[in-house]
Amino acid sequence: MAKNLIIYYSRTGENYVSGKVKNLEKGNTEIVAEYIQKAMGGDLFRVETVKTYSADYYECIKEAKAELRAKARPELKSYLADISDYDNIIVAGPCWWGTYPMGVLTQLEKLDFTGKKVFPIMTHEGSGLAGSKSALRKYCKGAKPGKGLAVRGADVEKSEDKVVKWAKKVLSV
Repeated sequence: MAKNLIIYYSRTGENYVSGKVKNLEKGNTEIVAEYIQKAMGGDLFRVETVKTYSADYYECIKEAKAELRAKARPELKSYLADISDYDNIIVAGPCWWGTYPMGVLTQLEKLDFTGKKVFPIMTHEGSGLAGSKSALRKYCKGAKPGKGLAVRGADVEKSEDKVVKWAKKVLSV
């Protein structure tokens, strides 16, 4: 049986949902990651930056855009050092300016993906998978990219069946 690892970044607090800023007790991407773990098993690794983003949603997106433009690699609170025990790596995050938050890339650049299958997941409010597939091709050297999944943040609470169906299809192969 394949061993799964879900690397994810998720934002709690103020988030953009259905055209409004709402306060989320649990981030959308974390919910999706937990759906996958519940359905398929595996380990969760939450990417957390040392420097926290602003609690204000609009300030946070300004910070995220500045990091993207600067190609920043924010320091993380902890790092995965080795993924050799895993077959499938799911990389999940919110779509920030067309790609993953820069902290996710900080982590990905430190790992050896040779022979691994990688799968992108994006939570979004209209961007779909955006640049997640190309990010994984660029930062997961040696990996075999698999079919991704986009989940609208506003629909996360009712998307468990969709996420489980996707996970069973791509991770069981």
